[in-house]
Amino acid sequence: MDVYVLQNPKELGKAAGAAAAQLIRDAIRRNGTANIILATGASQFETLNQLISEKDIEWNKVTMFHLDEYIGLPESHPASFRKYLKERFLAKVPPLKAAYLVNGEADPAGECARLHHILSTHKIDVALVGIGENGHLAFNDPPADFDTEAAYIIVNLDEPCRKQQLGEGWFGSLEEVPLKAISMSVKQILKAEAIICSVPDSRKAIAVKNSVEREVSNLYPASILQTHANCRFYLDHNSAALLSSQKITQ
Repeated sequence: MDVYVLQNPKELGKAAGAAAAQLIRDAIRRNGTANIILATGASQFETLNQLISEKDIEWNKVTMFHLDEYIGLPESHPASFRKYLKERFLAKVPPLKAAYLVNGEADPAGECARLHHILSTHKIDVALVGIGENGHLAFNDPPADFDTEAAYIIVNLDEPCRKQQLGEGWFGSLEEVPLKAISMSVKQILKAEAIICSVPDSRKAIAVKNSVEREVSNLYPASILQTHANCRFYLDHNSAALLSSQKITQ
């Protein structure tokens, strides 16, 4: 794991987005195609802004998968992650080879099976992820399932996770935040050849410290990223405030 600390969220996003773009270009050069995973939420704003501004990416050779989605939330809702990716990414780049979004309004078990079948035929080159205030990776809240082989699973959202979604302004009240979601599994995320983890903001500082400095534990789901051979954390000064200096890549 490499840990990079940038001055602010914008600089973080520039570095993370540029790194992701180069990984995509490299995959296309090697394989003729690139398979990517995109996250959503406030932590990804600047990273995606940089990624869509990058030149010389043959987007028609890129297949995109989506990390997670609330169960039962219509796409028209401001918090819909399908809506987020369509508006903030898919509408701003040339047409992709394919894009597989999680449909939270479909039968959850059937949607998990559908996506598992598709993803099983694709090797992921780069995954863009964030971590939650509770240390979750995708919507795998603690204690996370580190063992399931399923690519997508149905998860219960804990109260800290739901309060984060409320605090970020996606919902009007805690009662409006769904209790369940479809999430890519931890084991599936770790299958990506490279992982770019973008985590700005002081409210993530404790989660960052737990993820980077604690022993790997499903009580700190993103700590599993320590085991990945090519994972890069991109932080700002606020999210990195509690880290020991020796954990930071020079």
